[in-house]
Amino acid sequence: MTLAELPDARTPRVPLFRRPWAPAVLATAVAVAVGVPTFAGSATRPDVVLVVLLALAFVVTTLSTMDVEFRRQTYVFSPVEFPLVIGLVEVGGLWTAVARVLALAIVILRQPYARPKSAFNLALALVEVAVASAVVQFLSLTSVADPVTWAVLVLAVVAVGVVDVLMVGAAIALVEGRPPNSFWLGALAPSLVVGPLCVAIAVVALLVTDEHPSAWFLLGPVLAGVLLVFRQSATAVRERRSVQSVHDFARRVEAVAPDEGGTRELVRAVRELLNADRVALWLPPYLDEGPRLVVDRAGDEGDWYAGPSDPDDLVRRLAVDQDNGGPVLLRAAKANAEEREALQRRAAQEVLGAPIVTAAGEYGYLEVCDRQSDVVSFESGDRAALDSMLTHVNAAIRQQQLLTRIRYDADHDGLTGLPNRHRLATEIETLLGSGDAEQRAGLVFASLDNYSEVTDTLGHAASDELLLVTAGLLREHAPPAALVARMEGGQFAVLLPGLSLPATERAARRLRDAAATRARVAGLDLDVLLTFGVAAAPVHGVDPGTLMQRADVALLAGHSSGGVASYHPVLDQQSLRRLQLGTELESAMAEKQITVVFQPIVDTRTSDIVSVETLVRWAHPRYGNVPPDDFIGLAEQIGRIGAVTDYVLDLALERCRKWLDQDIALSVAVNLSARCLAEPDLVDRVRGALRHHGVPGSLLTLELTEGIVVDDSVRNSTVLADLHSLGLRLSMDDFGTGYSSLSQLRQLPIDELKIDKSFVLGMSTSQSESFIARSIVELAHNLGLRVVAEGVEDEVTRDLLAEMGCDKLQGFLVSRPLPDDRLENWLLARTGVRSATPGAPHRRLFVRS
Repeated sequence: MTLAELPDARTPRVPLFRRPWAPAVLATAVAVAVGVPTFAGSATRPDVVLVVLLALAFVVTTLSTMDVEFRRQTYVFSPVEFPLVIGLVEVGGLWTAVARVLALAIVILRQPYARPKSAFNLALALVEVAVASAVVQFLSLTSVADPVTWAVLVLAVVAVGVVDVLMVGAAIALVEGRPPNSFWLGALAPSLVVGPLCVAIAVVALLVTDEHPSAWFLLGPVLAGVLLVFRQSATAVRERRSVQSVHDFARRVEAVAPDEGGTRELVRAVRELLNADRVALWLPPYLDEGPRLVVDRAGDEGDWYAGPSDPDDLVRRLAVDQDNGGPVLLRAAKANAEEREALQRRAAQEVLGAPIVTAAGEYGYLEVCDRQSDVVSFESGDRAALDSMLTHVNAAIRQQQLLTRIRYDADHDGLTGLPNRHRLATEIETLLGSGDAEQRAGLVFASLDNYSEVTDTLGHAASDELLLVTAGLLREHAPPAALVARMEGGQFAVLLPGLSLPATERAARRLRDAAATRARVAGLDLDVLLTFGVAAAPVHGVDPGTLMQRADVALLAGHSSGGVASYHPVLDQQSLRRLQLGTELESAMAEKQITVVFQPIVDTRTSDIVSVETLVRWAHPRYGNVPPDDFIGLAEQIGRIGAVTDYVLDLALERCRKWLDQDIALSVAVNLSARCLAEPDLVDRVRGALRHHGVPGSLLTLELTEGIVVDDSVRNSTVLADLHSLGLRLSMDDFGTGYSSLSQLRQLPIDELKIDKSFVLGMSTSQSESFIARSIVELAHNLGLRVVAEGVEDEVTRDLLAEMGCDKLQGFLVSRPLPDDRLENWLLARTGVRSATPGAPHRRLFVRS
């Protein structure tokens, strides 16, 4: 056995006995101590031809090796015991030693051994022959045909094997420290098997040739076959060892943890399996992780080259090229100029490169540089082993990334990729849990006001598109240190580390102004309308739950306070009130707490009462009269506006039916919410209500706000046309406060416009308001629409509107909104009955002067 490699000293500050030459000096000393007394006095004149043939036999058997790698050591086993036995019997120990050392020197010249290792191996060879010769001299040899001689020769080669293991173990102990227990048995076992077998073959050869010297011509092919079998066995052992190593690697990979440490363990396992000096694994970006480079190398850590991270690197390009069909192997001895440059970049003699396929289907890259052994290089078997390992490496990487995806999905929103509520709470806790009582942080909740309308009207695909646009706007305009998160539905959050409450309020207003825009969604131009609620730590809380709850309360207040509101303790009571109102809405309708009042609308020219507007009221037993804007908006948010609309519509048509039963034609008007227009069964419900009460569609007017009517989603749907086909009238309420244009009005089935009272109230004192009202009247008449003026409170205004040609009037001058019983009294006191006109089925009411 020879030692193929000893570890080099890494620094000059190494004790003398741990330097590379120390084992060589020790082996030389042992060779002198054992060889001099053994060979002294045994110098005889040899047969030169026989010594030369013996040296050639040593060369041949030395080159027929079985390599066993152990870290930086490579144990080389060869059947040199065969010529050793021949030499001891035929030429004696001294000349056998000469032939052995000469043959090993020739072999060393062909292999890249370092000088200290060459000197150690030469000295060890001399010790081997000296030990065998000493055993033979001590026990004496008789005839080759004597079994005692056979036993002596076996004992001699066993002694050689033991001395080999002891000296190699001592050399390792000097340089690296005491080898593990597994080393001794692993190194000794092959010698105990190969040595006696070689003795048997040598004795048989000697016995045969003593009788028939020409038998060497027959034995030559036989011995060559034995050597061939030995080499094939060595190859089979390597392959079996490779398969076992891949199996062990697979089992080791199964236990790898799915984290950064697990990835390093995976790389280390590849390096140890291939006994490599360096291994690097490069992985492309994944989710919110950047590209990763994991490196493992034997011995001391050092600087790593940029090759694995460089997409233009030659080895990496060749490895990920699918046409190569497997790992790429580059060797300096066979490299062209470009390949040599790539190897020099790595300071390597050979490199194995292989592609890694990630869970996202992208290519990573695994690179293995140089074996630790000086004499064993990467072979085709190593490429095959690496190719087999890639299956397990790819599976491990994909498993790690799958778990990364699971963890990522657990704290990120699947649509926008933003952190979710759970991640936001964790970030707040981390930020405020630093132990600094003065740690400040602002939290802003933002709600996309038209999210539900877009979802109900255009579907989830459109609302998802709107959410993506909003998320992009918030990320673009939020401060660099901010964390933008998506909560649920159309709600987002922005965490602002280090900001006080005033600074957070300013940031929220800037963010609202910056994000206010129109976006192209589902082929339509939609407004991005955001409402903001502000809370700040530590003034509003120092834990995630409290801070988020108070930002949510502030967000609710933001809908009624200009779009941005900050938390205040009084809002808790308002939030509680709002919660109670939402839970009591259904029971309030069932118990008739929610009622309607009616406000008459008269014809400007004839003073006929042509309609009454139905207005909803809630007399709450605890909170008193709840403003309609409070509970109508609440009903829209909790999805109960459809039930409220049906309730009001039912009461209005019931009242209309009573008038019809009195043979009086009096139309009723009901306000319609934008949410209702998005409900797919709205038309069927209105048709059913008309049929249930037996009221013709011509006696029902549905009032829509201008903002609803000009919305792209409404204009591009058929809901208004379908309602109009029921025979009812559609009225645009609060006209003049929105952004409708002449072309938009011409495209819609609108029957009348209602001038907003903000213009009517100032007509008697403001020429500009009067001019606006006149323009609206003329515009409507040019489009074939009738005009209703709201908020008429004095006769001057009434006369001006009559002079302008306004068709209908509504306001306190005519009557305040009245409940059903008071409306009846008012009708009895203030109106008369006009006979039905020719062709009309019912009578009409008019206001008496």
